[in-house]
Amino acid sequence: MNNQSKIIKCTFLADQFIQILSLSSRFILLLGLTIAIACTQPAKTNKPHSRPNILLLVADDLGYADLGCYGGDINTPTIDKLAEEGIRFSRFHTSPLCAPTRAMLLSGNDNHIAGMGRQSRRTTEFGYEGHISNRVAIIPEVLKAAGYHTYIAGKWHLGKDPDSDPHARGFERSFVNLRGGGNHYNGKGLFKEDPMTPYTEDGVKTTWTKGAYSTNFYTDKLIEYIDSNHKDGHPFFAFAAYTSPHWPLQVDSSYWMKYKGRYNAGYEILRKKRLESLKRVGMIPDDAVLPTLYPGVKPWNSLSSEEQKKESRKMELYAGMVDNLDMNIGRILKHLKDIGEYENTFIVFIADNGAAAEDFFYDKEYGPFLHTQFNDDYNHMGDPSSFISYGPPWAEAGSSPFRYFKGYTTEGGINTPMIIHGPGVKGWGAIDDQFVTLMDLAPTFYELAETDYPDSLNGHPVYPLRGSSLLPMLSGKDQRIHSNEYVFGLEHGERTMVRKGEWKLVSSHRPFDSSELELYHVAIDLAERHNLKESEPEKYREMKKEWLQFVEEMHVRFPTPKAQ
Repeated sequence: MNNQSKIIKCTFLADQFIQILSLSSRFILLLGLTIAIACTQPAKTNKPHSRPNILLLVADDLGYADLGCYGGDINTPTIDKLAEEGIRFSRFHTSPLCAPTRAMLLSGNDNHIAGMGRQSRRTTEFGYEGHISNRVAIIPEVLKAAGYHTYIAGKWHLGKDPDSDPHARGFERSFVNLRGGGNHYNGKGLFKEDPMTPYTEDGVKTTWTKGAYSTNFYTDKLIEYIDSNHKDGHPFFAFAAYTSPHWPLQVDSSYWMKYKGRYNAGYEILRKKRLESLKRVGMIPDDAVLPTLYPGVKPWNSLSSEEQKKESRKMELYAGMVDNLDMNIGRILKHLKDIGEYENTFIVFIADNGAAAEDFFYDKEYGPFLHTQFNDDYNHMGDPSSFISYGPPWAEAGSSPFRYFKGYTTEGGINTPMIIHGPGVKGWGAIDDQFVTLMDLAPTFYELAETDYPDSLNGHPVYPLRGSSLLPMLSGKDQRIHSNEYVFGLEHGERTMVRKGEWKLVSSHRPFDSSELELYHVAIDLAERHNLKESEPEKYREMKKEWLQFVEEMHVRFPTPKAQ
């Protein structure tokens, strides 16, 4: 019952109360109590709510070619089932790193407009504030105002101050890691400035439950939050912001042992296998080829037997984390079925960027601190005391068939899996090859929720959304999402790109130099092997003009402002 209906009912009951004053005092007292209860208690109903729940599942640093339904060899039956009963997207695009992706995902806008022009760096310049700006309204704020319960468990990475906490930005319930990563078993921090990982629950500082495994724990929390308001008549928006399979690679041996020995042939062989398996399931064309190998990757056969042994274990650990992630997603879906909400839940699964190649344990800036907290001994790999990353060689395999990986605006850094499943989704098992971006999700959710994006929030005007709803395509009403004139741009850490139709202008160099922008016809060159800058001068000028306009509109700064 809405507030207006409650007022009408209260007025009616009050009139009846006055008319029967002649009744016994006992009856009058009971009637008065009935009126009080009717006016003060929230309306509840066991009837199914008409608008769907929304479940957003985000994997952290998952490679394009890892999932079974994308041709990977890792055991992901739950996610594969979602794909079988939903739609897979082969050309879904994110930002190249965690925080800007989350800013764009939640705001439906560019990462600079949303305040995350540079991850984990904070300045006073427009676009580089290092937290969600007041120039945007984000999904939980809009959906909460529309009557949705809003929950998040997992990684936030969008500001550490109280005003930036998810609880202050529309999430009704939240348990989050405020940083970009953490130990998966305890509170040990990964960064010198935060020797203990900062967590909050509902905006209040809290600590990790020692021994709890991250993916299991975040799943428990989200289920707890969903149950807290079940059957009150309101739909929910639940964001499972998992930190798996983000480094450090840690998981129980019962998961990684399933993959023992599977990767002993090495990363070059896996990369080639992934290319063929992606073709076999229809994610890429039959004539797709591998990109040029990332500079500095050592040939597998040049490694010693001990080095190969350790490298194989890295990939086994990674596979075990993805296996565990799939199991936990299965737990959420089973719970939704148990409580009768599964059929009325719109589910989106994505990865936040390309496969991760960083290895902070050996980094000049981060390594010295990590050496005081962790080890990389072979016998402890995967344990809470261990800090292991799988690095560029395996990331190259995970990003097959695209060039490079996380951190780059080449396709390997930004073309990731997306699966959509739920009410209104037609064409089960289909693969959609259209160019779509994470900015298309917010308008999709708002159309589902039958609400509009506001013009202002808390007295601040907000920028309009930059994406388009996917619902017309998902329902079969309109196959087209974006026209060939739609322009999508990205910049982070001086690596930049702009996409228009089948063409892409990109720079992956640091420091940024506009003369190094490269032109690719990505519709037929997924691997970005053929730079057409010289042979297509008119297209290059057209794309350069679009890129300059993007830079101006988004207030992009070169070089990136220094942190304060």
